[in-house]
Amino acid sequence: MKALVFNGAKAGDIETLLKEHGFELVTENPDIVVSYGGDGTLMRAEQAFPGIPKLPLRGSMICKLCHALPNEDVVKSITEGKYTTEEYWKLEVRAKGNTIVGMNDITVHNADPRHAIRYELFINEKNIGHKIIGDGVVVATPFGSTGYYRSITDSYFELGIGIAFNNSTEQSDHVVVKENSVVRIVVARGPAIVYVDNREERIALEEGNEVLIRKSDKVAKILRVV
Repeated sequence: MKALVFNGAKAGDIETLLKEHGFELVTENPDIVVSYGGDGTLMRAEQAFPGIPKLPLRGSMICKLCHALPNEDVVKSITEGKYTTEEYWKLEVRAKGNTIVGMNDITVHNADPRHAIRYELFINEKNIGHKIIGDGVVVATPFGSTGYYRSITDSYFELGIGIAFNNSTEQSDHVVVKENSVVRIVVARGPAIVYVDNREERIALEEGNEVLIRKSDKVAKILRVV
């Protein structure tokens, strides 16, 4: 099996482990991408090699999809065929002619921390009822619900799309909607910025700009030992 090791401190140790178990290490066209690190490394690996199965190996304390087993036992199980491939759906955001896809969450945030933004939010074209004033909004997948979404809401979810209102001036409860829902955000006062996961790309928004967020047809494939 051809494996590409992505990022992570002390990657040489993992490369040695993989070679000892018969993996062929490559720099392109891998069968699997070994993400050595934590959640951030896994997301960057998926960004760089979308759709190729990922094997997350723990190199950080924060790694939701890493196994509790030692890395050596995980690698051994993979070589013995004792694994399944799980699919994690993603979200996509469209704004100003740009489309960006992420595993974790999509954040519309004030560009200047000294000034709040105003925006309207529609779920399946139904307005939630009022303009919201605050630092922005986080739209998360179940995988991403234990990150920024949880820091705002003190909760997480396992099904659907979560919407968390960040530091709103009035009470705006977080909501979880069906995963086929479409979220539309209209900026009434900016400037604002759209961020996706830990990607470098960002989209600058001004008054009147719209953001469309929905489930992507792309998935992340994660290897899980059984």
